[in-house]
Amino acid sequence: MDALVRPVVDPTFAAGALGFLLGGVALGTASGLVPGLHANNFALLLAGFAPSVPADPLFVGVAMIGAGVVHSFLDIVPALALGVPDAATAVAALPGHRLVIAGRGREAVRLSAVGSGLAVALAVPLAVPITWLMLRWYPPMRAHLPVLLAGVVAVLVLTESSRRAAVGGLVAFLASAALGLATLDADPAAPLSVGGVLAPLFAGLFGVPVLVDALGGEGVPPQADPRIAMDARDLGTSAGAGSLAGAVVGYIPGVSAAIAAVAAMPAVPRESADRGFVVATSGANTANTVFALFALVALGTPRTGVTVALDRAGVPFALPILIVAAATAACFGFALVLLVGDPYLRVVGNADYTRLSVGVLGLLALLSYAFAGGFGVGVLLVAGALGLFPPRVGARRVHLMGVLIGPLIVG
Repeated sequence: MDALVRPVVDPTFAAGALGFLLGGVALGTASGLVPGLHANNFALLLAGFAPSVPADPLFVGVAMIGAGVVHSFLDIVPALALGVPDAATAVAALPGHRLVIAGRGREAVRLSAVGSGLAVALAVPLAVPITWLMLRWYPPMRAHLPVLLAGVVAVLVLTESSRRAAVGGLVAFLASAALGLATLDADPAAPLSVGGVLAPLFAGLFGVPVLVDALGGEGVPPQADPRIAMDARDLGTSAGAGSLAGAVVGYIPGVSAAIAAVAAMPAVPRESADRGFVVATSGANTANTVFALFALVALGTPRTGVTVALDRAGVPFALPILIVAAATAACFGFALVLLVGDPYLRVVGNADYTRLSVGVLGLLALLSYAFAGGFGVGVLLVAGALGLFPPRVGARRVHLMGVLIGPLIVG
């Protein structure tokens, strides 16, 4: 019981926890706003340094949770401004970027903030019943996961705008699935031990094509007012679908927030599809971050990079403290999206977009090398070439999520 009440009655403990939380917020802000970075990288670095940190391990856990939650709010901003998402925001990258090109980027920033904010608001009342259900439904759901994912893929292919687009989407799915099978289990030598191939994979599939297509273009146009042009019902439906999908996959090993976003797509209202994708993806991303914590406590196994770092660092599972940290970080994340999103779009809009695109392409290559060595740079190039294909045949880039879904279906 002492661990549960210490933050309330011990001002020193509370001040220490707040200090580490603010450090996590700063790390999450950096990872969220820099294309190609992820909170997992910082969380795993913290796990490596944790034994040498002269502080309560719970403080380190608070910093990790803070970084993960704030990242889940801010990672949409580079996807909107530059078209460079991380794995969790890949589904919303193109629809969100379309909103920016149409001058509705400030609205898209707020849609994302609402989606993530509602996900946190829903997490607290839904945590206990969803955990109870998942403890009972997990075995059959895990056993039939390939069938469920194949159904989602079929819906996405069959709902393309034309036969040519549907065939192209299927080809993109199969090619990206093959790429995932060939690369995801690789463990290349790299300068950073906390990397991996996910960064170059998703930067190539979803970021490089947008940057290449933007070379010589006029960049981000002036942005209109931030008013949300989406009715409350569609907004709630999209946020609820994304949050629920993110909550469920938080308990399933190997299934990421990106796949939760794909699963939520059929529930997004067609008349506000682009806006709904942004809301649902943001909700799924943040809900997955929060519910993975409940899964770690309930099942004892980590489901995300941040919870892997929590487990490695030996952070005590003081759930009330960690949930308060997550909720507080969400407040910071919501405010930061609104404070940083508009200036980010404005700075990008005022820049020479050709030079900016070349610079970001160079940064992605550098990060790919840092996380996965020369192998990562090769993956970036192959994935980038594949990412150029879907728009050429009129298909949606979401089919490229086969890079994760395909290996899960194959098993």
